[in-house]
Amino acid sequence: MSADNPFDAMFSGVIGREYDMLKLICPFATEMSRLVGLEIGDFCRGHASPASVVELGGGTGITTLAILSAAENCRVLSIDSEPTMQNQAKLSLQDWVQQGRLDFSGQDALSALRDLPADSADAVASAYTLHNFEAGYRRQVLAEIYRVLKPGGIFVNGDRYGLDDIDAHTRATQQEVAGYFKVLTGIDRLDLLQHWIIHLFSDESENHVMRESIALAQMAEAGFGKIQLKRRMDVNALVTAAKNAG
Repeated sequence: MSADNPFDAMFSGVIGREYDMLKLICPFATEMSRLVGLEIGDFCRGHASPASVVELGGGTGITTLAILSAAENCRVLSIDSEPTMQNQAKLSLQDWVQQGRLDFSGQDALSALRDLPADSADAVASAYTLHNFEAGYRRQVLAEIYRVLKPGGIFVNGDRYGLDDIDAHTRATQQEVAGYFKVLTGIDRLDLLQHWIIHLFSDESENHVMRESIALAQMAEAGFGKIQLKRRMDVNALVTAAKNAG
């Protein structure tokens, strides 16, 4: 990326500082974080000892909180390389840190995963993170998630999964953009509207978009089994998968 491009590293700028605005412009995002937390909670309840959970792209802590609230017997390592957002999570979730249930890593997802031992995590979770990755980087991340998971461990991802029906996907995206305009012009935040629209262009670019059938096939190629798309809300979907118990 060009260092003089004002829209590079957007999560370090206005979007990162006001990420909670996403709750208004995309209410499905908050619901998806809640669903990720519930999936992890259900999985952790089957463990006698505290489960080790790795969260990719913890951001401001929306999904982190959902996981910690739903799963009482887990310890979370929340990974995010953008300090603008992670600092917000550190502030709002400091009680969980003091309880010894939450740690943070400021590394990027791939580097952090590569530093973790094989077969060391009971679960890996993420929400609205993988779709931001360039396709080649995402493929490497999926391979590392599989390596890091213990046999029988699960991967839970709530994210933008493009519809295979391109026309339907386009209509859903158009409705999403209309929602951005309605909410952000209504509160006179044209600056934030500009940044979210530009970010959406990145999401929809060919080297970033996670088309459902391709994305699930890539998970299978990485070794995952029991791959399920459990819930879809327009372009948003909850996907779960497991590492074979051997």
